Amino acid sequence: MSRIGRQPIAIPPGVRVSLDGPTLSVKGPRGELSLTVSSGISVDITDNVLSFRRKSDRPAVRAQHGLMRALANNMVMGVSQGFEKRLEVRGTGYRVNVTGRKLSMKLGFSHDVEIEFPPDIEVKVVGTTTRDQLPTSIIAISGIDKGKVGHWADQVRRVYPPEPYKGKGIRYADEYVRRKAGKTG
Repeated sequence: MSRIGRQPIAIPPGVRVSLDGPTLSVKGPRGELSLTVSSGISVDITDNVLSFRRKSDRPAVRAQHGLMRALANNMVMGVSQGFEKRLEVRGTGYRVNVTGRKLSMKLGFSHDVEIEFPPDIEVKVVGTTTRDQLPTSIIAISGIDKGKVGHWADQVRRVYPPEPYKGKGIRYADEYVRRKAGKTG
């Protein structure tokens, strides 16, 4: 049996979980999410505990067992606490502004880069600091859906990935960028 799939999920106070056919719905203080559960997986909700069991031992069903449990756990955590990814924009003269649902960045290109976010994703410029002698702006991307938060953080990072020589670019706050020596001579 899947080690992840076997673990029960404790439902925190203020979160309601319901099962309507193959659809698992989770509602909490931050919002509501739903998931279509795979046909080979059965869901049991008892005493504020959510557990998943597989109906057969076929490889396709075994692969879905841990996945369904992990997705449901992310939904429960998302509607109760939410998820956040932090990005650092490093570089001299690089500026970041948030106007409404739009993130506008000046990254040394001949034009400003603008990214529009969906309504369920929140973007904030948390602050500025200096790291490795480069001015750094910190962006926080948050929401209740872990997959969407990660997707939009990646979309922002792809605009200007960190380069290994000076360390300029957009990186995750906890990302290590391996530096290279420049030309000599």
